[in-house]
This record gives sequence, C-alpha cells and structure tokens, in this order.
Amino acid sequence: MKVALVHDWLVRYRGGEKVLDAICELYPDADIFTLIHRPGSLPQSLDGRRIRTSFLQRVPGIQLRYRNFLPLFPSAIASFDLQGYELIISSSHCVAKGVSKPRGARHLSYVHAPMRYMWDRFDDYFGPGHSPPPTRMAARTIRPWLQHWDRTTARGVDRFVANSHYIAEKVARFYGRQASVVHPPIELDTFATLPLDGLGRGNYFLWIGAPAPYKRLDVAVQAFASLGLPLWIAGFEVRSRQSPGALAPNIRTLGEVGASELVGLYRGARAVVFTAEEDFGIVPLEAQAAGRPVIAFRGGGALETVDSRTGMFYFPQTSEALSAAVRRFDAWERSFSPAQARANAARFSKDAFKKRFISEVDALLGS
Repeated sequence: MKVALVHDWLVRYRGGEKVLDAICELYPDADIFTLIHRPGSLPQSLDGRRIRTSFLQRVPGIQLRYRNFLPLFPSAIASFDLQGYELIISSSHCVAKGVSKPRGARHLSYVHAPMRYMWDRFDDYFGPGHSPPPTRMAARTIRPWLQHWDRTTARGVDRFVANSHYIAEKVARFYGRQASVVHPPIELDTFATLPLDGLGRGNYFLWIGAPAPYKRLDVAVQAFASLGLPLWIAGFEVRSRQSPGALAPNIRTLGEVGASELVGLYRGARAVVFTAEEDFGIVPLEAQAAGRPVIAFRGGGALETVDSRTGMFYFPQTSEALSAAVRRFDAWERSFSPAQARANAARFSKDAFKKRFISEVDALLGS
C-alpha cells in the first residue's frame, strides 16, 4: 500500500514532529508532504526521508516567518498531487488535514488541534496587546473564510483521531465529527534508566515551553516574582522575549536547551510548573518520567496525564491561584513518589501509541 504522510511544516522538532516520527516508524516507505521544510532542524529519522514541499518553500527566508503566510496555507496544502497514494495520514494542527484526497484513497487525520488561532484561541494570538493593530485587522478579515475552509475540508477526512479527549471535543464542536483518541507518545527510553534518587536538588521550579500567548508564561513570572522562589525558564526564544532585566532576580531564563541538558533540568527541579491550557502537553509527562511532580493549570490535556499522586492543580488561570498552589506544595510534596510518577508516564510509551494508532488505521481500512 502506498502511503502519504502530510504534516503542516517541518522547521523544529517539537511535540507534533515527535508524533510524526513515531508514525514514520510504522510506515518506513511513506513519503512526507509538508508546506515548508528547514533541513537540519530535525533528526535524521525525519530529515533523511523523502520530503516534498509546497511552492512556499521557494519564498526566501520563509522558515523564520512562515506564519505571516497563513492566508496562503490552504492553497499550498491543496497543491499537493497525491494521485497513486492509497492511504493518506495527516498530522494536523493547522491545514494538513485539508489536503486533497484522490479518488479511491482513504484519509485518516491525526489532529493535534483544530486551527487554534482561528477558533477558540483567536484572542490569545490577535487580541489587544498580542499583535499590532494592522495584524489584528487582517486576522479578523480572513477569520470567517479560514473557519469556513477548515469546516469544509473536514468532509474529506474519513476518520479523525485526536491527541486527547479535550481535542476530540473540539473536533466535534468545530467540525461536527466524532474522533477517536490516541494519546501522543513520549520518549521513555530517555528517562527509563535514570536513577530515582538525588532528585530535586537544584531547589528551583521549572517552566518549559515556547512563549506562545496561550502558554501563559506571564502567570508563572508574576506568581514567582511575588513568591520570591527560584523559577528557571527554558524554551524557544524565551531569552529574547523576556530579557533578564525585565524579570525579578529570582527568575532565571535559559533560552533554548538541548535534549541532554533538559533531562538534567527536569531531574534538578523541585517541580515543573505548567501554566497552559494545552491540547495535550508533553512537558508534564516528561517531568513525571524523570520522577518529578507537576503543578498544572486544571484544564486541557493535563487533566488526562496528571493525577493527584503525581501533581497538583490550580484554578483559575491566574498568578494568584498559582501562588496559592505553590505555597501548598511543601505539605503535598511529602507524599510524592517519583516511582509512581514514572509509572504513570509509562502508560504513554511509543509502543502503546503505535499499537493504538495501527488499530485506528485498521478500523479505517476495514470499513
């Protein structure tokens, strides 16, 4: 069977790309179609594949400013000719699920999120204070058209699979379709052999992520500025967005960190702070796999990966609520078991993901 894998863009190796990597292991001969590819930004398991890009690839410097071309994404994804492919698997958080399906082919779409900046998180990206007035005006202008396109192209998908029950509910709400749930995998091998003693000795709290508006880094910064406790921030572009001079002296920014350094940061942290209402969220699971607890906002995918034994929740999504949770952490921490945290994370192994994903493909092809 000839298989095409469709992914929105390949410019960084993050959660969606890790899922694509696991799917590639199931289909080693499949071709990858993506709007934009930045060679060298991915592990060889992806960079070494046959990758076909859209006409947007020819725009100079687009890998650094691709989001500015959002209005062109629907036509770019529709430009791929998938004639001859019998199975299409899209890995979509923007437009990948809108690829044109040839006659006789079957299309399974794994949805990380519906196009979040055009649906329920529009104000997080384009509201006052998040983007300049011309950008907000342009976004408001194209929003109805992109929402219509997003709903219409959902009809070309034969089977939807969501990365969480939280996203399955959005698939039902925005597309009027039911979605099965297959949680993304985490790389347990990275953590499985690490000892569970000597943890938390760095005595800092850790925040990890890209400073997208909905991740609410501001909540963590404000909470820890008032608490005076050490908070370390690691993630893409954090150093440039939050200069050390703008932060309280107890808050340290690390910028982008490598995989091995990140493991050490997890192990040294007293707890990982997770402020986003995330679609799924790999960070809380990696923290648990490293044997560390999580202090998470009570919402989104974290409700499916963190429980009362492995973390604490706070609500609402404010710095005051987070501060109150951190103050309660000392008493809660005494009952925390690193082994229980790792056991919880083990439910989300790559093998478990691949087994469930293949079951979804078999159900599609069997139908």
